[in-house]
Order: sequence, then structure tokens, then C-alpha cells
Amino acid sequence: MAGRPGFVGWSLDPDEREALLKRFAPRYPNVVADHVTLKFGDRAAALPTETAGEIVGEADDGAGVQAMVVRIGGTTERPDGSTYHITWSLAPGRQAKESNDVIARVGWRDLGPARVTLHPRAYPR
Repeated sequence: MAGRPGFVGWSLDPDEREALLKRFAPRYPNVVADHVTLKFGDRAAALPTETAGEIVGEADDGAGVQAMVVRIGGTTERPDGSTYHITWSLAPGRQAKESNDVIARVGWRDLGPARVTLHPRAYPR
């Protein structure tokens, strides 16, 4: 049904996004860096209540997917067992949905925490 969320999560603050992109340089030409997913594919999912998080890590498969791991509400683990993250940058032919698999396969390295403002949002299908 049109207008129903494909997923709920958070968008990044546009001003903070620019500063974060300077601090954490994108490695691939397609810069995404725009949201964190809470729940995918649940049309009845409520918007989250948290409004802040921290970038605490980075995953990069060296082949075109770079993602920043985010801690929200004291955890990096999403309710579905995957990891809160921001798809940061992609090489041609790669897709944002691959970030979950990359994090699971190669893990992530710790970074000094960087605070990030999160705006609750529903993303249509």
C-alpha cells in the first residue's frame, strides 16, 4: 500500500552529516551517509524515540562497502540481531543493503565515539 513505511529508523542531521563526512572520509565514490535503520518491512512499526547515538566503529570489506557502526540506547545491536549502522559509501555496483552482510562477515573496528543527532523517520516502500 502506498505511503506505508518500508522501514523505520532515523535520518542524520544534514549539518552534522557534513562534519562527519569530513571526520570519517568516504572510501568509495557513492556517498550515502543518510540514515540508520531500526526495523525493516514492518508496516505497523512505531517511530523510535531515541534522538541521539554515537558512531563507534567502521566496517569496510575493501571491495566497495563502507559502513559506520552506531550505538543507540547503549547498544549496537538492532532488535532483529543485526547491527545499527550507517551505510557510508559504496563502489559502483554495490548496494546499501550489503552493509549488514559486510558487518557480519568482516566485523568492524572500533573508532573513538562521535556523537550523532538522530531524527526519527519512516521511509516509504
